[in-house]
Amino acid sequence: MQVNIPLKQIVDNSYDITIDTMPKMHFHKKVAIVTNPKVAGLHLAYLLSKISAKELYIITVPDGEEYKNQASIDTILESLFNHRLNRSSLLIAFGGGVIGDMTGYAASIYQRGIDFIQIPTTLLSQVDASVGGKTGMNNRYGKNLIGAFHQPQAVYIDPIFLETLPKREFAAGVAEIVKMAVTFNKDFFEFLERADLNDKVVLQEAIKQAVETKAGVVAKDEKERGLRAALNYGHTFGHVIESQTQYKRYLHGEAVAIGMVMANKTAVAMGLMDEDEAQRVETLLQKYNLPTDYVIEDVEAFYETFYLDKKSLDASVTFIIPHHLGGVKITDTIDENLILDVLKTFKAS
Repeated sequence: MQVNIPLKQIVDNSYDITIDTMPKMHFHKKVAIVTNPKVAGLHLAYLLSKISAKELYIITVPDGEEYKNQASIDTILESLFNHRLNRSSLLIAFGGGVIGDMTGYAASIYQRGIDFIQIPTTLLSQVDASVGGKTGMNNRYGKNLIGAFHQPQAVYIDPIFLETLPKREFAAGVAEIVKMAVTFNKDFFEFLERADLNDKVVLQEAIKQAVETKAGVVAKDEKERGLRAALNYGHTFGHVIESQTQYKRYLHGEAVAIGMVMANKTAVAMGLMDEDEAQRVETLLQKYNLPTDYVIEDVEAFYETFYLDKKSLDASVTFIIPHHLGGVKITDTIDENLILDVLKTFKAS
């Protein structure tokens, strides 16, 4: 005996990404802004000059990747319950990628899902983390292993927030821009080679191209069943580096930069990338003082950590490997010995 439940429907998750000065907005509902003390101290007054609501609450959680955990999610949820937000209420993620991921995840599970919008304040979150609906948190097994796909209602990218961004944070965002250019757009990569992203006008164009690139990929593969996984170029290696250094030595974009170098060496070993192309990527990363080297103390332990990555399936590890400049290969069939040989080039002598 079977009972059919006809749930087939077309769901439109489309939303706009505004790259400009934030407009004034009023919400006829309860709104909670989730942020951290650093961002609040620098920019909350500006945001509050742009937003009003029926009731408006501020929720602050500690700053840093090490606080992207269940305790912070509980802090957000408890505040929502205490202020009696309901299913028609709205969350606003106001900060970098950590804030965006946690706010989105809290929105996805609070009363089985409420709306949220992204107002990213770092370059990395503006070009990558705020776009595409990936939300989540870390646990002791790895990064972003708990989460949900929950699209924002809108994203507002205001360049004013970058004026107070430290140089390391800026460079970390550049790494994510380079990532998208290498895997999807050779012309964009060559633009970046010529460009000076310290110029505000040039930077805004780079942000636009990066966002358009990611949005195009997400539109084709929202739930990361195939093509969207290519946006994790540099991340398979980078997440291991972050885990081994307890998320304290490197910013996310810095770990991704090293991960891209490792992925490029793998691509060269596979015959998918020329040495010259790999060097061009490394040179571009170094132009913005991004780290491109890492000392691996235990090659076997490094390799085993790959299996905790959410992109890994059963007994295989999925690697995102560039195919020259502007192309990408997603594969779980790379010989273990080839990867180990690449990792050994980073081993302490």
